[in-house]
Amino acid sequence: MQAISPELQARAAKIKLLILDVDGVLTDGRIFIRDDGEEIKSFHTLDGHGLKMLQASGVQTAIITGRDAPSVGIRVKQLGINYYFKGISDKRAAYEELRAQAGLEEAECAFVGDDVVDLPVMVRCGLPVAVPDAHWFTLQHAAYIAKRPGGAGAVREVCDLIIRAKGTLGAALNGYIK
Repeated sequence: MQAISPELQARAAKIKLLILDVDGVLTDGRIFIRDDGEEIKSFHTLDGHGLKMLQASGVQTAIITGRDAPSVGIRVKQLGINYYFKGISDKRAAYEELRAQAGLEEAECAFVGDDVVDLPVMVRCGLPVAVPDAHWFTLQHAAYIAKRPGGAGAVREVCDLIIRAKGTLGAALNGYIK
């Protein structure tokens, strides 16, 4: 695992809620549409397990997405995501509502995004993260840029970063070799 700066470590250690965009973050950004109009999305198991580990460490999870795809709702239930905002055109308003529901300060929230529509949340949260193939303007506003792409382990990388910053990654991983 790569070394992280003391500033990034401090920011990540404060996180109590990880908020995610879906398309381009939990997926690779491609949308497959069947003849009947249903959207098909692909999710990576590394990301799913990372979210489960993060939740086990006491961090809540949320999704704020502009789309409303049934497959995302199914994945939300499978992963036990705490908060799910779908079909959102104003991500800032959803973020403020989410923070109020969770009772958290901005410094306690992390957000992973990939495009300019995510910036209203990224510029306000305590730990703004971008996937490496994000829009260039979005990358400029990230405190951390994941090494792995969206839909291929970027979320797992962020989960590990937060768990590590909280000092519990070793215990979480060693639990698998007992």
